[in-house]
Amino acid sequence: MQSEVPSKQLNVYGAITAKIARGIQEAKGKYEMPWHTGDVPFAIPTNAVTENPYHGVNILSLWLDASAKKYQSGHWASYKQWQSLGAQVRRGEHGSIIVFYKRIEQTDLEIAAGELPRSIGRAYWVFNAAQIDNWQPPEPCRQSPVEINEQITAFVEALGARIDHGYARAQYRIDLDRIEMPSPSWFHDTKTRTASEGYHSFLLHELTHWSGASHRIGRDLNNRFGSHAYAFEELVAELGAAFMCAVFGIANEPR
Repeated sequence: MQSEVPSKQLNVYGAITAKIARGIQEAKGKYEMPWHTGDVPFAIPTNAVTENPYHGVNILSLWLDASAKKYQSGHWASYKQWQSLGAQVRRGEHGSIIVFYKRIEQTDLEIAAGELPRSIGRAYWVFNAAQIDNWQPPEPCRQSPVEINEQITAFVEALGARIDHGYARAQYRIDLDRIEMPSPSWFHDTKTRTASEGYHSFLLHELTHWSGASHRIGRDLNNRFGSHAYAFEELVAELGAAFMCAVFGIANEPR
């Protein structure tokens, strides 16, 4: 079974990037990303041993494989980790690639010089619970919609983002450093999501734009509609909203 390959033997970043690009191309104009098809539970992939969520590009990589292979579980672990749980990867199963970062120990000279810590990325393969025998997932802990709404409100308040309501469309105003949203009462249920899900997914999309301001992350937000830079920022906002909706348990369909 595949478990680890040093990064010098495999361009792990290129492999995952190619997988994501291939998934987008295979959508064939459906205006939806392959990790939003509804074929698998929309949740952040979680390690079956530590119960810690996977991060960054690993989320997309595992979403893509789960969607393509119709896995009905969000739990993943390496071959050895499954063995530590008394479970066994079935013969003939192939793992899904992720990036594992290991911090490089600094020398005293580097520390004295004020150099930032460095990490090295290695390619690892993990297996979904659907590929495993002799393992039962933990009982899911589901939150009510009211609790989800309160958590998102507290999250936005903790960030200090300014949200104003009553506008005809949702947008982040760079000049005023504020998010303008339609009133919650204006949202309605659709075939794919409730009014509450729609409101919060739009809010989190604009909150991701808000994070890119020059005095925060510092992405270039002054882009013309139709440009490559504009498209890139919209992709960032959609992925940011997708990640946060998954964390808060909000079902989200791409716009």
